[in-house]
Amino acid sequence: MDYPSLLLENAVNELSKLPGIGKRTALRYALYLLKHEEIVTKQLAESIVKLRHNIKFCEICNSISDNNTCFICEDMKRNHSLVCVVENIRDVMAIENTHQYNGVYHVLGGIISPIDGISAKDIDIEHLISRVRDGKISELILALPTTIEGDTTSFYINKIITKECSELLNKEIKISTIARGIAIGDNIEFADEITLGRSIINRLPFDEIYQ
Repeated sequence: MDYPSLLLENAVNELSKLPGIGKRTALRYALYLLKHEEIVTKQLAESIVKLRHNIKFCEICNSISDNNTCFICEDMKRNHSLVCVVENIRDVMAIENTHQYNGVYHVLGGIISPIDGISAKDIDIEHLISRVRDGKISELILALPTTIEGDTTSFYINKIITKECSELLNKEIKISTIARGIAIGDNIEFADEITLGRSIINRLPFDEIYQ
């Protein structure tokens, strides 16, 4: 594609680096910004810079937050003994939108994927173990993608948490997984709210699903 301006071409190239945005869509966005008042572009640029520089990760659950602790972990009305383990913040948002869950979360920041070079050390499992060691958790809900990578991560967490409980806590922590209303191979964030909500409510013991 030939551009009448190098500045326009550079803007299109940068915008097209965003997920799901091709060159044509990036061009449409760039031209939109040129067409409207300068304040529109400034507000967009400022919001992105502030996001990048000021965003924090909750020191309890690892979700993104404006403060050191996210509003979910600060909410004393929620059940802090019930922890839903998810891959990323998008999954937290998806589950929250169901209005069917009143526990708290643990965001791994990824899932185990040897093909992509992602091991257990690359995601936030150690922090989850530390939370379990505190002895305040009664149940973990593994709400990870129903993919090979997601199941691998769930198996690993189930194994290591079960070991921690037997060796250190001398008590059992219930480990469950969302019901298979979520189709095999699906990501949590793409499930509709009703199906996802029912999958949380009708969760099953992990060992009953994978035995």
